[in-house]
Amino acid sequence: MQKNLKMYGTATRGTVILAHGAGAGMDSAFMVYFAEGIAKAGFKCCLFDFPYMAKRMEDGKKRPPDRAPKLAEVYKEVITDCHAGGPLYIGGKSMGGRIASMILAEDPQLADGLILLGYPFAPPGKPENIRVEHFPALMKPTLIVQGERDVFGGKVFVESLSLPDHFRLKWVPDGDHGFKPRKASGYTETENWDAALACVTDYALGISDSYDSQ
Repeated sequence: MQKNLKMYGTATRGTVILAHGAGAGMDSAFMVYFAEGIAKAGFKCCLFDFPYMAKRMEDGKKRPPDRAPKLAEVYKEVITDCHAGGPLYIGGKSMGGRIASMILAEDPQLADGLILLGYPFAPPGKPENIRVEHFPALMKPTLIVQGERDVFGGKVFVESLSLPDHFRLKWVPDGDHGFKPRKASGYTETENWDAALACVTDYALGISDSYDSQ
């Protein structure tokens, strides 16, 4: 098992693996919140740091993410380390979710479902660089939880795209890339995180129920 990996809960209903975004690791408040909430719903939730982030945590020096092929290789190693049977869901925050979607598009047998939290549809200010070319190859149930104001893909922009019919898209009210709303919106960050977590657990439990009935 990799040293830069943490597990929450037990796999009563299945296993969920979530990868972090480009700028914050597995110990960020966002990642820990979702891991703990998913664990309370009856799943084993695994978090991990990609090697570049693990090195950053060790020496405090900022490093850019490794190239996508290396990140994908690490993610597949984590699946081997974490999954011991039963339904498996992979995904993550922003970049981490994108890498999970790429490896599942390449190999649909890797997991039973995909969870994307704040998917980076396009770099801020560059809507022409859309990162959805692999979406048609994603055959497994896919949940995208997205902030309405996400600079990597807000509501107006994403709803102009043609996503596969089996994708489930849930909007976080007035949420930014981390689901945080503006004070004037009347929503709070805690409320938005709670709503996003409820979407994730409902989605995973639904697939788990189907898996058990097979």
